Amino acid sequence: MIRAIELFAGVGGFRIGLERTNRVEIVWGNQWEPSKKSQHAFLCYSVHFSGKGTHSNEDINKVDERVFRDMAIDLIVGGFPCQDYSVARTLSGESGIQGRKGVLFWEIIRLAKAIKPKYMIFENVDRLLKSPAKQRGRDFSIILASFRDLGYSVEWRVINAAEYGQAQRRRRIFLIAFRNDIHFVKEKLGIGESQTLRKAGFFAPIFPVHVEAQVKHSSDTFKLPENILDIQSEFSVKYLNSGIMKEGVVYTEELVPIIEKPQVLREIIQTNVEEKYFLIESEIQRFKYLKGSKRIERVSKIGHKYIYTEGKVTFPDDLDKPGRTMLTSEGSINRSSHVVLDPDKNRLRFLTPVECERLNGFPDNWTAGMPDRMRYFCMGNALVTGIIKRIGQRLNEIDQIDLDWVNIKQTCSTLHDLRGS
Repeated sequence: MIRAIELFAGVGGFRIGLERTNRVEIVWGNQWEPSKKSQHAFLCYSVHFSGKGTHSNEDINKVDERVFRDMAIDLIVGGFPCQDYSVARTLSGESGIQGRKGVLFWEIIRLAKAIKPKYMIFENVDRLLKSPAKQRGRDFSIILASFRDLGYSVEWRVINAAEYGQAQRRRRIFLIAFRNDIHFVKEKLGIGESQTLRKAGFFAPIFPVHVEAQVKHSSDTFKLPENILDIQSEFSVKYLNSGIMKEGVVYTEELVPIIEKPQVLREIIQTNVEEKYFLIESEIQRFKYLKGSKRIERVSKIGHKYIYTEGKVTFPDDLDKPGRTMLTSEGSINRSSHVVLDPDKNRLRFLTPVECERLNGFPDNWTAGMPDRMRYFCMGNALVTGIIKRIGQRLNEIDQIDLDWVNIKQTCSTLHDLRGS
């Protein structure tokens, strides 16, 4: 059994997916929503996982890493937000660099340094590969270099959930870090070989891709600067939708998924929906404007005139396609909210909170008990649990192989000692 801690847990998307493998045990989970009196997500998490591990509802910055000392943690997981990943030299100048206070990624690094787990799995928006706009690739390079300095290798992949059978077109980057003494790193995680990412890497067996190149962008291999401060000040590079980092050397290439048949909106739609989710005429007209194409002349702060354009968004959403990416504003009158034509009443309405739970693969009414606004918010922040289950199953395969190799080495060592005596 792989023992894990879950950071920035939300309502437990990582945990649901991983525990569905029956091979991962979450022994400690943290969820804290700053500046909010009501901790709805934490309450949801603690109720559903009552009696299973420790549930922490405190600022991660205040969590003492010593609490994990005797927990035998194998895995850290979490979906951390995009923030400022910039670093600075410590005041003493002797202890290297430090991340900006309050930036959650540096709390991951702090805990990883203390725990030294075998594996770490993180999820983020795919624009992380390109940020910041004025120095593309800097932030992701800082992240990779930080794991390098802790003794980890990394594989990443941008995954659109709907391309692998799920009900939502949600593109996210998944990053897995392996401690360098793991058998998988030594034997399988090669640099500069396309076949590693296309066949033998972590993601390819569970999210298959076309083996022959069908891409617009050329692959690239480069070495990260040794000093993270050099990355911050001047380093810029183009990352593609997959890649490997091992000992500071990065190989990145664009992969093309072998697309599976997705679940579609029609399959997750409820019947006998409450009246409160249906739109009135004024709301319909507002949506027609918001989702329509636009070409508007605007004036910038310095007086420069420019044309602002927006493309058309399908209205109402096509029930025979998977849902679009849910945002935390789902269920409100804005351009990104889903609007469907209810099959029973032939009227336009929002998705219900239960339908949003289904888009992410959560059990029905997982978020029941909190206000609808928070239910939408939590699902807009959540993971697609079906993707996480596959990742958990693959991780278990790799961990079992590593354990087998450890046992073989121990047996060989014992036999050697017996022969010597």
